[in-house]
Amino acid sequence: RRGIPRRPGSAGDPSLSSAAPRLRQLGMTGLARVIRRVRVFRYISKAREQRTITGMFVLIALAIWSSMNAYVIWRVVTLPKVAERVPRWAAITAGVVLASSWLVARALESLHIGTVARVLEWIGAQWMGAVLIALACFFIADVITGFGKFIPRHAGAARLIAFTVAVALTLVAMANALRPPVVREHEVRIRNLPPARDGMVVVAISDLHLGSLTSAGWFEDRVTQVEALHPDLILIAGDLIEGDGPPESEFPRALRALRAPFGVWAVPGNHERHQGAADAVLARAGIRVLRDEAVEVAPRLYVAGVDTVGHTRVPGRGLVEKALAHVPPETAMILLSHYPEQVEDASRRGVGLMIAGHTHGGQIWPFGLFVRMAYRYTAGRYEVGAMPLIVCRGTGTWGPRMRLWAPNEMLRIVLRRE
Repeated sequence: RRGIPRRPGSAGDPSLSSAAPRLRQLGMTGLARVIRRVRVFRYISKAREQRTITGMFVLIALAIWSSMNAYVIWRVVTLPKVAERVPRWAAITAGVVLASSWLVARALESLHIGTVARVLEWIGAQWMGAVLIALACFFIADVITGFGKFIPRHAGAARLIAFTVAVALTLVAMANALRPPVVREHEVRIRNLPPARDGMVVVAISDLHLGSLTSAGWFEDRVTQVEALHPDLILIAGDLIEGDGPPESEFPRALRALRAPFGVWAVPGNHERHQGAADAVLARAGIRVLRDEAVEVAPRLYVAGVDTVGHTRVPGRGLVEKALAHVPPETAMILLSHYPEQVEDASRRGVGLMIAGHTHGGQIWPFGLFVRMAYRYTAGRYEVGAMPLIVCRGTGTWGPRMRLWAPNEMLRIVLRRE
């Protein structure tokens, strides 16, 4: 048997033994390629799914917005006083132009036609608020009159009253938005607060939406208002910047003026769409953005921030746990979140105070009714277990420069030892 030569490729062939590592290497390389292709396929599939969801959302939003405008314009053009003096085609054309001005402004903005875009954006934003208020007023009048079927004799008068009330409320809402934010005073007792920090003043602001619809002068007045409260610590609960960020020439100086002995800290908001640009603007102003992390701003006092915007907004996803992972026990903790969510989780983990924003308190009636349906905590102070939660109504406005029965505000919170 020793004299019988081995066939190439047999088990005892030395050439096969020497080729084994090469074959294994080729196998691993092929497997890696397959894994990469699967990952790319999953990424593409997820991107397509996201685009489909976004497209459906946009179509639904446009359909709702078109229906709202159609209803309001229909009610306006059928008012006796309007029908007698204004041609129907002119009223409808004006309504269509106003309804589409926001979208046209966005298109012009992408083409860098700034001045015209800003004017149209302001008109579109104010029209958005006016339509919402008019829709509610007309609908109430139609319900009372059974859409003109129950008491047809007074249906026209009811709609005229509704139109008058809507105009009046719109003007009141615009005037309210020009007022300085209300300062809400709170005193909060926090567990494990060091004696040296007893009486510490925290000023919290949220939802300023600095951008094309906000003047630098308005924001400078807000900075002056914050300084007058003598804060030891300033917290920003998201949506400081709208969209891509404020124009470089207008806001940086005022942003840099936001100063406090224990720092200025912020969390991301859902309207800061391009987080990289927003973070760069804030970093140059000396404002630190917290993303699922905590910092010791003073001995045994931590401020934690959760990036609920960068994750699926489902309570119990572990964001609070991640943010507090490296906080030592027996320390005082303040949690900052844009959304007023995961509140119970924060309370269970021993957070001494939670501050949130996002809801604007509804900003405009009747939108507040829908906000209360969507969120359990909408505005003001709540006691969740042993933890106070304070939801800021927003220091600025989004969209319409209006406030109706939901004044803008900033928070002045005095910390006390428990």
